[in-house]
Amino acid sequence: MKNKPKLVPPERAAPKAGLHPRNLHRNRYDFKLLIASSPELASFVSVNAYGDESVDFASPAAVRALNRALLIHHYGIQGWDIPPQYLCPPIPGRADYLHYLADLLGQCDQRAADVRVLDIGTGANCIYPLIGHRVYGWQFVGSDIDPAALANAQGILNTNPGMSEAITLRLQTSRRKIFTGVVQADESFDLVMCNPPFHASLAEATAGTQRKWKNLGKKPVKALNFGGQGAELWCQGGEEMFACDMIAESVAFCDRCFWFSMLISKSASLPGVYRALKKAGVRDSKTIEMAQGQKKSRIVAWTFHHIA
Repeated sequence: MKNKPKLVPPERAAPKAGLHPRNLHRNRYDFKLLIASSPELASFVSVNAYGDESVDFASPAAVRALNRALLIHHYGIQGWDIPPQYLCPPIPGRADYLHYLADLLGQCDQRAADVRVLDIGTGANCIYPLIGHRVYGWQFVGSDIDPAALANAQGILNTNPGMSEAITLRLQTSRRKIFTGVVQADESFDLVMCNPPFHASLAEATAGTQRKWKNLGKKPVKALNFGGQGAELWCQGGEEMFACDMIAESVAFCDRCFWFSMLISKSASLPGVYRALKKAGVRDSKTIEMAQGQKKSRIVAWTFHHIA
């Protein structure tokens, strides 16, 4: 009787293939080191079908524990947590967005404390400002329409000395506006970043999660992947309408920011986004492809300034 072939996950040959070269998470997770930094993670780690240590990524509690360990070990960020049902972001992909924006500015790994970034929809997790300030020394303004999310984010900042001075949180009181009411008079930014709600409805968000687990050959789960609720995951018209609205409103702030940018999850959204950019009369735009395992997305960036 022939021996069964050993299961080898695709990431074995090229761990975290597709991540930015400066991303600290390109290698497979070293759970011994992570547990040493955050002992609570130990209860969520087990050996998977490939004989590797891992966590159950369908479990929000496990993903939160992994995130806390990653943030402590790699970035020295303490006390990170989010309320139940709030979006628990995958750290490697979030870090990638920041590294590609640094390339866009030409900063690479050089610290530049005078770089100012507006993070639209910073959420309860506040992940972009936290990592962006730790890695690049950037100053951030994070906006959100959810007061509870901002209160949780402020609690994280208060736990880490110096973060509240580098990161300011602001409530957006209008669901119809993105920049208006957040960007103050005579205020300017080097970068705007945004991870918009991708879906047009809760049903669409749930269906997308079910397809993902099915494609991975796993039993579908009822919970949304990485959690999330309400405006974190869906809005009227989905990401394409959100992107078009953001581009249209950016015209009025064309002299207040050098690069505007946002994540686009669905390639089907791109034609509408490109039409909106043309209508807005941008001077230059770029589409930066990103990948984390099987998940593919892209950054669409635009500017009204001349690029030398």
